[in-house]
Amino acid sequence: MKSEKLEHPFEPIVFKDSEILILGSFPSIDSFDKAFYYAHPRNQFWKILSAVTSYPINNRDQKIWLLKVSKIALWDMVANCSRDNSLDSSLEDIEVNNIVSFLEEHPSIRKIAFTGRLSERLFKLHFDYLDIETDYLPSPSSAYAKMSLENKIIVYKKKLGI
Repeated sequence: MKSEKLEHPFEPIVFKDSEILILGSFPSIDSFDKAFYYAHPRNQFWKILSAVTSYPINNRDQKIWLLKVSKIALWDMVANCSRDNSLDSSLEDIEVNNIVSFLEEHPSIRKIAFTGRLSERLFKLHFDYLDIETDYLPSPSSAYAKMSLENKIIVYKKKLGI
């Protein structure tokens, strides 16, 4: 049985001086419920960024502040899709966000970093012609156990340059 089409439930987090756009794929079920990025309790995204920047992440406002002072924008590649669960592999009927317009509206962004292979593949499929630096970050999902949290922190720090 095919699931119904889901619209992305919240706006990107971006500031006038954001320099790095971190793109995920599509919000997890927990993120839908909490209306915020990387809200699954076992997702390591906010722990990684907190360790990289030394900023606290005890609530939504602190997470947004961390992004602001680190000049990071946050969004997802998928505008809408169908899915059966929170795994990227279950996403079907994918329509991507308009990354070109987003970059035109935010000219300070100089680099895009992907937190998953799906977001990276979708970007390359639809926007590979764009002249912008891109990089892959290890998935912050706790399901990605090939790399320890400590090693993910090292890689994020190096690749994000913060």
